Amino acid sequence: MCFLKSISDEVRFAQLEFRKHTKSKRLVLGSFLACLAAVLQAAGGFLPGIGYFISPFATLPILIGAMFSLQIGVMSYFLTILLLFILFPSELVIFPFTTGLLGIGIGAAFSFFKKRLSIIFIGAILLTLGSMSLLYVFHFPVLGPTVSDSYSFLTAGSIFVFSFLYNWLWVELALFFLKKLKTVIT
Repeated sequence: MCFLKSISDEVRFAQLEFRKHTKSKRLVLGSFLACLAAVLQAAGGFLPGIGYFISPFATLPILIGAMFSLQIGVMSYFLTILLLFILFPSELVIFPFTTGLLGIGIGAAFSFFKKRLSIIFIGAILLTLGSMSLLYVFHFPVLGPTVSDSYSFLTAGSIFVFSFLYNWLWVELALFFLKKLKTVIT
């Protein structure tokens, strides 16, 4: 079963290669990733319609930063929040609880766990908690107006199932990206 497979050494290889760079290069890369994440997240507001299909890709820069170094990932996460506060404050509610949290969670899980199922599960838990916090604590209609903001086990279970499948997709995309990166570097 593919869930129980160990991830290969692409993540460890990328982390070791990243540590060879100077601190200033790492900071510049983290800043670039934050700018890229802010632009992708704000696409939903700048380009109504198609931008909503682009904004979920704001997870990728944060995920890459957190996979290379958890410090760079966290720095990119908070820097993206600051950039969104300046550029597009309406997206500031969504990013910290969903897109950004997902990137940090999966990136950190790559550093701490080796099994795909563990990595996917950690990301799913974080995305579920973030979505449910927006929905039930802040009463922000993150899932649209059709979903009630009163707690329901069916809604919570549906959010977790979606989060699990969505994280599985992101984990596979991240591993695909790292395999391509390894062929470019070597």
